[in-house]
Amino acid sequence: MFAAVVLGRAAALEGKNVLQTQAYGAEARGSLTKSEVIISDDKIGFPAVRKSDILVTMSQEATNELVKDLRDTGVLVVDSTSVKEIPPAVTKVLRFPATETAKRAFGVGLYANMVMLGAVLQEFRLVGTESVEEAIRESTAKKNVETNLNAFREGMRLPPIS
Repeated sequence: MFAAVVLGRAAALEGKNVLQTQAYGAEARGSLTKSEVIISDDKIGFPAVRKSDILVTMSQEATNELVKDLRDTGVLVVDSTSVKEIPPAVTKVLRFPATETAKRAFGVGLYANMVMLGAVLQEFRLVGTESVEEAIRESTAKKNVETNLNAFREGMRLPPIS
């Protein structure tokens, strides 16, 4: 969720039209959550993602549940730390060890979302690095800003694995 907020804010800082939504599972903490971000230079005509161009999943459960929302020509981006099985219908997959990298670099997996955001932006150049860093500064408690920035930068250096 936080990565989606940062991405949306970064796009807005660049003057793009943005729509960001969040959905939480009905269960307690730890259940499936989903966040959508639409970024456009034009007006956004429908306030939800019909089919994703890029689908980022951080768990096997999310991959299994949300892959149906991926466009046939879309790219599935997964956290290879926790996603081991790719649904057979998916033709383009990028794997990044986001949680593993966060644990190694920062001692906890909590920053995996920022690592993944960096990796995704390095691959797709959806918005500029400076905009993301400004969005992180605006969206994060002061005590966590530097760690989130460093996690984002770590992700920018992370190549996809096979």
